[in-house]
Amino acid sequence: MNLIKERTFITLFLLIFAVSFSQTATVDSLRGEFTYLLQYKPNTLHGDHIIKELYTLQITDKRSFFSSENKLKFDSAFSAEYHKKGSIIDLSGIPVSRSNFLIIQTNENSQFYESVGMTLLSYTNPVIHNWKLIHETKVINAIHCKRAEVNFKGRDWIAWYSTEIPFPYGPYKFSGLPGLIVKITDKTADYDYELVKAVPSHQLKGKTVTVNKARYQGAKLVTQKELSEARKNFRANARRELESMGTVFSQDQTRPKITETEKKGHNPIELE
Repeated sequence: MNLIKERTFITLFLLIFAVSFSQTATVDSLRGEFTYLLQYKPNTLHGDHIIKELYTLQITDKRSFFSSENKLKFDSAFSAEYHKKGSIIDLSGIPVSRSNFLIIQTNENSQFYESVGMTLLSYTNPVIHNWKLIHETKVINAIHCKRAEVNFKGRDWIAWYSTEIPFPYGPYKFSGLPGLIVKITDKTADYDYELVKAVPSHQLKGKTVTVNKARYQGAKLVTQKELSEARKNFRANARRELESMGTVFSQDQTRPKITETEKKGHNPIELE
């Protein structure tokens, strides 16, 4: 990254987070903290290409917070750098996440949050109620689980949940079962979330949610379609805006155009 581009990058983050990074969640005491491994195929034309990323589900008395683990680390590292004395913010070594979203679930709905440029947008989905409970059990990572199935946003999903962990939540937007979702996979095996770590309850005493309020307070409510369009427009205009601010891109930084074939193979988690 050249010097001009790096300074521009830092300036953008300062504008977005300068005020809000002094605020942290203080009322959401943790009752559960779980880590999920997501494995997915981003393009159906390249079935052997699998991306992996860890996500954290933090549960309180009334809601849960689901976010990329690397995104939480980035927020924490940026906050620490911002509060240091001096004018230089060192972004080297800060982990990068493919996911910029946050999902907050309650018993009524799931709220999706994402920053598009300098605007925080949000839309709501109702809690999933059309689960089909199956009389089948399985032990996954030493946890006794029961099976459930659902069609959600164009995909058929198989979930394994545990009533031994009495939280009605799970990864992504999946919730509404009588126990924590331990594993959930779509029937094409393109997307798979699996619980890989749980923090013992005695280690949660006195701890609160680590998600910064800047990621969910003051969001503009939109529809899911409007957020998708805003994301698309921002990506299309981002390069032009950076260039207008003085950013210089080398030839090898120019991304090749996505072919029509690659577009056809695009494999989002939600198909409708």
